[in-house]
Amino acid sequence: MSHLSNKTRNSGLIESGISGKGLRVGIVLASFNEAIGEQLLAATGKGLLDLGVGEGDIPVLRVPGALELPLMLKALAQTGRFDALIALGCVVRGDTYHFEVVSNESAAGITRVQLETGVPIANGVLTVENDAQAFARTESKGQDCALAAIEMAHLLREVRSGVL
Repeated sequence: MSHLSNKTRNSGLIESGISGKGLRVGIVLASFNEAIGEQLLAATGKGLLDLGVGEGDIPVLRVPGALELPLMLKALAQTGRFDALIALGCVVRGDTYHFEVVSNESAAGITRVQLETGVPIANGVLTVENDAQAFARTESKGQDCALAAIEMAHLLREVRSGVL
C-alpha cells in the first residue's frame, strides 16, 4: 500500500510539455577537444530552444579545459542570475593517468559547485575512449543536458516555494 499521492509520485518525472520559457540557463564549454565541444554546444542549444528557453537567455562562456569548468560555473552561479547551468566538454582517454585525474576532478568540482551554490548544473562532460565515441554521443548528451537543466530548475522552484 502506497502513502504517496499521484502528485508526489509524479513530481520528479519529466512531463511532456515541460517548458524552459522564462528561464535563464548559462552554458560553460571547455574548449579542449573543440570539434566535439562545438557539436555538444549545438545539440544543447537546440534542446534548450526546443524547450522554450529564449536565445538571449542562453549565454555561453568558454574556458580552456574541463578542469576550469567548476570555477566559471561557480562564478556564474554566484551572480544569482541563472535558473540552471550546463557544463560541456570532452575528455578523451590517452596513454597516461591524466584522463582519470581530469575526469574525476572535473566531475567532483561540478558537483561541489552545484551543492555549494544551490544552482543545478547538468554535467555534459563526455569521458570517452576515443573521438568516435564522443561524436556518437554529442547529440543525445546535449539533449539530455538541456532537459535535465530545465527539469531541475522547475523541481527546485517547487521545493523552494513550498509546493512539495
